[in-house]
Amino acid sequence: MDQRISFITLATDDLDATRRFYRDGLGWVPELDVPGEVLMFKAGQLLVLSFWERGHFEAEVGATMRGPGVAPITISHNMPTPAGVDEVLEAARAAGAPEVHAAVERDWGGYSGYFADPDGYRWEVAHNPGPVGEVVLP
Repeated sequence: MDQRISFITLATDDLDATRRFYRDGLGWVPELDVPGEVLMFKAGQLLVLSFWERGHFEAEVGATMRGPGVAPITISHNMPTPAGVDEVLEAARAAGAPEVHAAVERDWGGYSGYFADPDGYRWEVAHNPGPVGEVVLP
């Protein structure tokens, strides 16, 4: 796995307020804006900052911290192919990741799985065939 971050995804309770702050307040231009679901901004040459409505986030990643649970953030590493996703997940397993969730086809059209780092932070390893997925590939 090369050393880079493709997406930083944060769960939000109020996506409209997040949109107003970043788009309207700071003048950021969204790469993807799906009301009630997700808002994504190119945040660097190969980096997208993504805000995901908490319910959608939890449906895919797991319960967010309200006591026990997954921290409401994922760090994503995107691959150009589904086979690459499987290779990185296996590398994480071999490296001793305490949790590895096999990749599956997702409702949003991609293929992704997750692993936890030693502190429990979730890394998503994904193949995103859409235009926003192309933004983060070297």
